[in-house]
Amino acid sequence: MATPDILVWRSLLYVPANNPRFIEKAHTRGADGIILDLEDSVPAAERDAARAALPDAVAQAGQGGADVLVRINSADAEATQDINAGVIPGVRGVFVTKVRDPAHLGSVADRVAAREHEHGMAPGTVRLIPMIETAAAYFQALEIAKAEPRSSAMVLGGEDFAMDVGMVPGGDTLAMAKQQVCYAARAAGLMPLGLMGTVADFTDLEGVREAAERAHRFGMEGASCIHPSNVPILNAAFSPGPDAVDHAERVVAAYAEATKAGRGAITVDGKMIDVPVVRRAEKLLARWRAIEAREAAKE
Repeated sequence: MATPDILVWRSLLYVPANNPRFIEKAHTRGADGIILDLEDSVPAAERDAARAALPDAVAQAGQGGADVLVRINSADAEATQDINAGVIPGVRGVFVTKVRDPAHLGSVADRVAAREHEHGMAPGTVRLIPMIETAAAYFQALEIAKAEPRSSAMVLGGEDFAMDVGMVPGGDTLAMAKQQVCYAARAAGLMPLGLMGTVADFTDLEGVREAAERAHRFGMEGASCIHPSNVPILNAAFSPGPDAVDHAERVVAAYAEATKAGRGAITVDGKMIDVPVVRRAEKLLARWRAIEAREAAKE
């Protein structure tokens, strides 16, 4: 697992919770997180069996060092069944689909807390990842992001959101909504997740790469995918490159020397370095160390 202070979820691979063959291989794919899906990828008639199989699925998916998460259904009755089955030792988080408002997220948090208690798990073990997927929720994104202490990340569900507002999903049409949800997540101290586009065309690897690199530039820290071929692309796109790490190290070192000498502003590589630049470099290095720890956990 990565360092306790910094979650690293560059790549989150969706795996249908009713597909043993996919589950058996999930831990070999190199993803930072594996989302055992009980929602769209599982037919309603197969969900009871998928829920019953979750203890084995969680153990298998987590054996390679990835965090294991569960995506639950939005309807209250089904969500309760999903939480009862999915909040078990070994599960790190719950993706909460179609969050309606802060009260809805609060009711999910209460159910998760109750299951933690029943299993003797430490309070707060299972994190929440609210998914903004409707226009109504979009206009409450900041309130939803701030609603629950156990929330760790937030994402705009592009396909469902596009359907709700009547748009054709794409990098251009979803850009503003993705950015706004990113800002809401940051304002609440959550990790923003998502591509600047959609995950529908997972076979277009160059398109996935471009969408991921663009998302990284806009402040996202990771994204989900539905096919293993996308995992290494996401891991690379949401990781600092060697040149960026080298530059950050030199910025931090040069600023530390300047501070000792009583100088407030310096130049590195011909560019002025002031406090915001140094803070950004420090954050980059902290994230890089967390990524290294995550990769070591997979070995």
